[in-house]
Amino acid sequence: MFSYRHAFHAGNHADVLKHAIFVQILDYFNRKDTPYWVIDTHAGAGIYDLRSEWALKNGEFSEGLDLILAAQTPPPMIQRYVQAIEQCNPDGMANYYPGSPWLALRALRRGDRLRLFEMHPSENEVLQQNLALEERQAQRQTTVYMEDGFNGLKGQLPPAPRRGITIIDPSYEDKHDYRDTLKALREGLKRFATGCFVIWYPLVQRPEAKELQRTLTRLAVDGLNATLTVRKPAEDGFGLHGSGMFIVNPPWTLHAELEATLPWLVKTLKQDEHGSFTLTRNQK
Repeated sequence: MFSYRHAFHAGNHADVLKHAIFVQILDYFNRKDTPYWVIDTHAGAGIYDLRSEWALKNGEFSEGLDLILAAQTPPPMIQRYVQAIEQCNPDGMANYYPGSPWLALRALRRGDRLRLFEMHPSENEVLQQNLALEERQAQRQTTVYMEDGFNGLKGQLPPAPRRGITIIDPSYEDKHDYRDTLKALREGLKRFATGCFVIWYPLVQRPEAKELQRTLTRLAVDGLNATLTVRKPAEDGFGLHGSGMFIVNPPWTLHAELEATLPWLVKTLKQDEHGSFTLTRNQK
């Protein structure tokens, strides 16, 4: 079993891209009264203390969240993302970084449900401890499973209200995650063709990463693919130089919102002259 812990990376540039988009999708789903489910296949600990030893070890939030909070005149999508961060920091200090589970918890209405998968025992334990600190209503809405989210997803689809967001964001520390992500998406679409599926993937110098991106952008689905590159790939091939988000059945408003947001993110988060973005559509 791999020892990956997201606390080392909480609030970095990849989290900014992933969670800004995720918050926008949640807001869109909340425009209708019909209940929906959120399913997170790799929940992690749910929320992260940026003052912890793990978070401070690499301090990756200094090249992500900190730059966002210090920036002037952010576009509306980023304003909403910052508001979601502030909801988890009522004292006005950005000490806690909400992962996808906590962003969902803050967005869900009474009839909505949250299904969280986390197979690593230590992470699952912290996730459940964090959930125990939430209000009873949030606890009733949420179910935590200690199992592989790739396999567990099948049993959750389609959700009872036939509305749902599934976020698939493994660490990709295991090279099989690339294959399993694609498999989970394809199987998920067979069970829930109208569902919104959100796939996060890293931009790294690995053939599996490049193949996943190529395959996703060739799928015959209604989708958006957005990437954010913050620096030139390292010569040794290690390290994250950017990340991507592939969204199946996205909100119809999302493309225009990303057109307005991605150039600003490049300007704000780029670490060298190689900062860039891409935004493309898939069609059935």
